[in-house]
Amino acid sequence: IIIGTDGLPLVSYRSSSNADLKVAHCETAGCATSAKAILESSGDVGEFSSIAIGTDGLGIISYYDRTNGDLKVAHCNTTSCSSAAVTTLDSTGDVGQHTSITIGSDGFALISYYDASNAGLKVAHCTNTTCSASTVETIDSAGDVGRRTSIAIGIDGRGLISYFDATSNDLKAAHCSNVSCSSSTFSSVVTSGGVGDWNSMTIGTDGRAVISYYDSFNGALEVAHCADTVCTSATSIDVDAAANVGQHSSITIGADGLPDRKSTRLN
Repeated sequence: IIIGTDGLPLVSYRSSSNADLKVAHCETAGCATSAKAILESSGDVGEFSSIAIGTDGLGIISYYDRTNGDLKVAHCNTTSCSSAAVTTLDSTGDVGQHTSITIGSDGFALISYYDASNAGLKVAHCTNTTCSASTVETIDSAGDVGRRTSIAIGIDGRGLISYFDATSNDLKAAHCSNVSCSSSTFSSVVTSGGVGDWNSMTIGTDGRAVISYYDSFNGALEVAHCADTVCTSATSIDVDAAANVGQHSSITIGADGLPDRKSTRLN
């Protein structure tokens, strides 16, 4: 979900019944009513969707095409996203799961995602506003890495990505060395136990990333606060350890400048 330039929420999601990519544009601030649209219905599409608002004021959505194993982007044609132009960004192998999209300091979309064929983390950098053209880079391929990606733009104007290392059960972070992320560095941020799955990242008021994630060993919701802007290391904190909690987390910065975390609880 994102707030559009009209001040109203815009939500991307998948219709499981029809395997379509859909969007809902709220018609009121509280979303009591909304207009729904199917953006793509060709094959099994719409999984792992992530949405941002581009510099043109229109929504842009990254998602996975399961039928073809591709990373795709839908660029909304209107503020309400009643229709969209669809582009395939990466079709090399089975790619595009666990997408996360943000708008870079150059005004173009930057997308992190999982390469299932090579068990790696990849990034696509759009080279225009509609993302009809892009470049693709492999960021990390040491083991099975790149699931549950979350991307944000740091105070240095470069992409910062949190992701799960399934081989080592660690939370990792990758810092782009330039705006297009054609090169990058990565670090194991938290390595104590089975940590890092279901992560979500935002940039705090101190300019450092804050990451919520699931601790599978202890069934807990935890948060990591990066020690520096590139997140070479972090301090981790247990937020909720009551029963088995912490999957599907999402984090943002509140009006008081402090992180707000949300997660689902398993019964």
